[in-house]
Amino acid sequence: MDGTATALIVIDMLNTYEHEDAETLVPSVRAALPGLRALLERAKAGEAPVIYVNDNFGRWRSHHGEILQAALSGRHRGLVEPVAPDEEALFVVKARHSAFYETPLAYLLGQLGVRRVVLCGQVTEQCVLYSALDAHIRHYEVVVPVDAVAHIDADLAEAALRMMERNMSARLCTGDEIAFDGGAPR
Repeated sequence: MDGTATALIVIDMLNTYEHEDAETLVPSVRAALPGLRALLERAKAGEAPVIYVNDNFGRWRSHHGEILQAALSGRHRGLVEPVAPDEEALFVVKARHSAFYETPLAYLLGQLGVRRVVLCGQVTEQCVLYSALDAHIRHYEVVVPVDAVAHIDADLAEAALRMMERNMSARLCTGDEIAFDGGAPR
């Protein structure tokens, strides 16, 4: 690859929704699902790598299949099933907020020739924000489709999006503005 490929990074969408902010988060996830699903379809159609980066919920012996099954067994299966990874998806387990912090994500992106990352998932003001910062400091171009991210606090999410745009040079757009043609978004 020539180093201009784009990857879709799906952050923390395999969620059991068994945490204190879950009921506040759920409506925002529901609103983001159509954008997420459409983005996944476009990335797959454009043959862009789709990488799920997900918390392991402190289950250090788990693998992606177990994390997915736990999420599908949760009380909000309907939020997980529409965006569950297929057999072609790649998977990285994370333990902290950033998709990059002490994970092999940067190495994987390097192996794939990726220079642009499209960050979607949850939550905008936490894991998406910290992942955008870590992508920026690693010199990746960052794209955040605002209709494919979910939040707990709308005001903090709006501030986080402004920070990503201003301080991290992230391109904010809607998912339908992103075309994965040969790995490069337009």
